[in-house]
Amino acid sequence: MNKLITVLVALALLLSLSAISVGAYYYHKLNEPVIGEGEVTVVEIRTGQSFNAITQLLLSEGVLETPWIMKAYGRVSGLSAKLKAGEYRLEGPLTIPQVVELFVSGNSISYQITLVEGWTFKDILKELSRHEKLKKVISERAPLDILKAVTDEYQHPEGLFFPDTYTYRKNDTDLSILVRSYNRMQKVLQAEWALRDKSVPLASPYEALILASIVEKETGDASERAQIAGVFVRRINKGMRLQTDPTVIYGLGDKYKGNITRAHLKQYTPYNTYRINGLPPTPIALAGREAIHATLHPDSSKTLYFVAKGNGQHYFSETLKEHVNAVNKYQIYKREKNYRSTK
Repeated sequence: MNKLITVLVALALLLSLSAISVGAYYYHKLNEPVIGEGEVTVVEIRTGQSFNAITQLLLSEGVLETPWIMKAYGRVSGLSAKLKAGEYRLEGPLTIPQVVELFVSGNSISYQITLVEGWTFKDILKELSRHEKLKKVISERAPLDILKAVTDEYQHPEGLFFPDTYTYRKNDTDLSILVRSYNRMQKVLQAEWALRDKSVPLASPYEALILASIVEKETGDASERAQIAGVFVRRINKGMRLQTDPTVIYGLGDKYKGNITRAHLKQYTPYNTYRINGLPPTPIALAGREAIHATLHPDSSKTLYFVAKGNGQHYFSETLKEHVNAVNKYQIYKREKNYRSTK
């Protein structure tokens, strides 16, 4: 009996020592960096991927040497079911708990896409297609079909998206960027409309957006936005045509080759403000908040004309005679057959 007791005590002691050794090894490995200083590994956790599968992924990527440590930590910590899908940048030094906490946080790699003031919807689609990390769900759709996936409030997609920089993560969709930028534009537009100068002859936020897009395209120097907007507002009030080149260019579409001619000004399109009265039917580009604000708070001078001086700025005139002289001075040599600008 004494011999049996001795054996059992020895076994218990051995098991205790083994458990202590395993525990000590576990805690040592748990707090030992699995990714060293200066090392970087990028891994992607897929939606629905199990904790064991993630552990095997880290093993295959050379992050783990002893996968059971991470599996044990997942069970002990209760975090094994809380990891979020995404693409993660593992930048050392990182321990197993730190790696798991990163996966739980969902702080995956982010990317940025910038929509620029003055861009057309075609430009936006081109930029979206360029970002490989975005999941493409609209690339084969027609513009109007894309618009329907975003909103049913409008009949044309041009100008409805707010120019800004948007952050996204791998496998976010290109459509999600459009939805976010559309919602942002609506928020900005409504806020600016609520604080507008009530004397501005625009009947709706959409009309404001149309005119703001023209102001955006005409503005080279940001300090001139309100002046340019003021010219257009006064021309509308007087029943004068806007006569602005960017609308002609937009109406020409792919036919425009970089030089406006007299024939272009005479050619009718719904956007040619040398031929139509009032505003074109839609915006012609993305308008930023500053252009929208300037459109709804135009300057109060008496100018009715402006012409580009060639340095990004414009010369503003109150009379046609003054304007013709300015055109002769600054720009007429650029126009085919020396036609006269009557902007």
